[in-house]
Formats: sequence, structure tokens, C-alpha cells
Amino acid sequence: MTDGPHILVVDDDREIRDLVARYLRQHGYRVQSAADGVQMRRELADWSFDLVILDLMLPGEDGLTLCRRLRADSNLPVIMLTAMGEETDRIIGLEMGADDYIAKPFNPRELLARIKAVLRRTSGVSGAEKADADAPIHQFSGWTFNMASRELTSPQGVLTPLSAGEFDLLSTFVTHPRRVLSREQLLDMSRGREALPFDRSIDVQVSRLRRKIEADPASPVLITTVRGGGYMFTPEVKTPK
Repeated sequence: MTDGPHILVVDDDREIRDLVARYLRQHGYRVQSAADGVQMRRELADWSFDLVILDLMLPGEDGLTLCRRLRADSNLPVIMLTAMGEETDRIIGLEMGADDYIAKPFNPRELLARIKAVLRRTSGVSGAEKADADAPIHQFSGWTFNMASRELTSPQGVLTPLSAGEFDLLSTFVTHPRRVLSREQLLDMSRGREALPFDRSIDVQVSRLRRKIEADPASPVLITTVRGGGYMFTPEVKTPK
């Protein structure tokens, strides 16, 4: 297990996915992989990533299209991969919003160096900060959660203090409402690290958050437990414009 940066590798070549994933894990990175755009979107919805390695030639939507859509929705760094080393492809990839570009076949050490360089350039903007900039105020079940000022206001208009961990957890819940999130996903999204065996820190944090927002913490209705699955934030979340 590692607390290193979380990388998503998107390539339809299984050998390349496995090679890159194995090499990066040996160097302290956490890695998920996807074979196409459909799997890529699923991984992005389920996990929090620090960088995407994206192949240009993919079945269905190509890498350029995916990169353009990804860039429209986030500032997540992207390194493009391609079997074509032509200058035109590199320029188009960068114009679509890629942060760097490397041609196949490539030396894994060079890819690692590119990853480190991109992460250095783009570091300092966390997932929570991006959410703050995009939609700082959320409302649910009479509560108002201002992510920019880090204030939670009860239906009675009373400010409810939150610890840093409670704030990060609630931020994850309000931006992923009505979805079952595993303990591993919650730990990744709220703290940016993988869960260790028998890690129950998320359960403790959920219990604390319930005591602050639930009418009856012993019978929670806002944060429900899904047996064998994790937790679900059940209210409808509104974001006033």
C-alpha cells in the first residue's frame, strides 16, 4: 500500500496497461487502468486521480476526444500516448489540452520522468479546491454547506463546526450524492490514499459526521450504511447558482 499519487492508465493494449501499472507501482504510485472511454469515465466517477495517461488510438472515442472532454470538465493533468510519433499528432494532442506527450514505444523511465515533471507543474490544486471553485455552496435537507468558507449551517440557521476530516468527508458525499461509495473510495476521495487492511478510520469519521447532521444518529437517514458496499449520501443535493 502507498500514499503516492493516483494514476489512471487508459490504453486498449493490455500489455502496455500492465507494464505501466506494474512499473509505476514499483515506484510508489497507485494505479487504476481502463481499456476505453467507457471504462475511463467509470474510473473517474469512482476514484480521485492526480493524473491520466491517455492513449491516442482507442476503440470508440479516441484519445483526443476524451482529452478534450476531460479538459472541459476538470484540470486533471493528462499525458498522451500514441504509436505515431509525428509532430502533427503531438501538436493536436497539446491543443486538446494534454499536458505532455510521449510516443510509443517508450522507455518506462522516460514516462516516469514525464509524470513527475507534470505533477510538479500542476501540484497544489487538490480535488477539494477544484470543487470549491466549481460549486462552493450545496444545500441538502435544509442544511447549507459552503465549501469555500468551510461553513455548515443547520436548518435552524446555526453554524455547525466541522473538523478537517469531517469537512473532507462531507465534501465527498455532497459531490457524489445517492451513490454507494465503498470505504476504500471514500478514503481515496477524501484523503487521497488507499485503505490499509482493517482500516476503519472512515467508519469513525462517518459516525462523527452523523452526530452532527442526523436527527437521530442511531437511525441515520442522510448517511445510510449499505451492507457489504459502504455508505450512501441519500438527500437530494442542490447547488444554487
